[in-house]
Amino acid sequence: MMWQRRVSGALAKYAGFRIVRVGKTGKPPERPVKKKPPESSFRPPADPEVDRLLTAPVFVISPVRSGSTLLRSMLNAHPDLHAPHELHVRRLSVDFGTSLAEKAMAALGHNRADLEHMLWDRVLHRELVRSGKRFIVDKTPANAFAYERIAACWPDARYIFLLRHPASIATSWHEASPDRRTPDEAAADALRYMKAVERAKKALPGLTVRYEDLTDEPEKIARRICEFLGIEWSPSMLTYGTPDVVTKGLGDWKDKIRSGSVQPGRDLPGADEIPEVLKPMCRTWGYLP
Repeated sequence: MMWQRRVSGALAKYAGFRIVRVGKTGKPPERPVKKKPPESSFRPPADPEVDRLLTAPVFVISPVRSGSTLLRSMLNAHPDLHAPHELHVRRLSVDFGTSLAEKAMAALGHNRADLEHMLWDRVLHRELVRSGKRFIVDKTPANAFAYERIAACWPDARYIFLLRHPASIATSWHEASPDRRTPDEAAADALRYMKAVERAKKALPGLTVRYEDLTDEPEKIARRICEFLGIEWSPSMLTYGTPDVVTKGLGDWKDKIRSGSVQPGRDLPGADEIPEVLKPMCRTWGYLP
């Protein structure tokens, strides 16, 4: 009835609640939950020269707390490389909105994944153009879980695999948020990233770099990276600097970034300090015999 709607509307406006007519079960009607559309099958670009603006983007594939922020700062200091903060572009999604829009895009040969790839490429390309540099670098650790799709999106992408002692990763992961995860939980969670990186490393060509080597011999490793990327070595990679606001919460390598030069990392853990769950990965990555 009209008066009931008026009363309900007034209550909603002035009291913050409204009256809802219940069904026969006595329960208020449930609101429909909008489900995320299933991921479309992804594939390489149909016409790379037209469908992609980026050329040879660089992806640092690494676990969490592996020194990727330190490496990013070094790469960003190179005059040819733009390495911004973690971008998480793979989380950007496209929704057709209507079936007509979906049919229209299908008529052009695009599925949802195709359009998402175009969006990702455009976002990264805009960032690169604004930097005035030649190549963009993305170091989002979660990219390790989506390496197949990244490789499909950018067939000419280059990959740098950054490894670190698994026990050091787990310790740093716990220390970053001790109130959120116990040491055991940190080890198990970090291991998920390590396994994803290992899968990507087996599937994709690229250059493998160890965090320990990066801090012990920064110039040697930086030169190796430049050679791999086909760019000239630049001493600026060793004399960078990052404001404190960017290094907040970066744990055991933030001082290396603030100092403007690479400092030695923490000592490696002994065999008896390595959690049992991490020992297989330590062997895989050559940290244990």
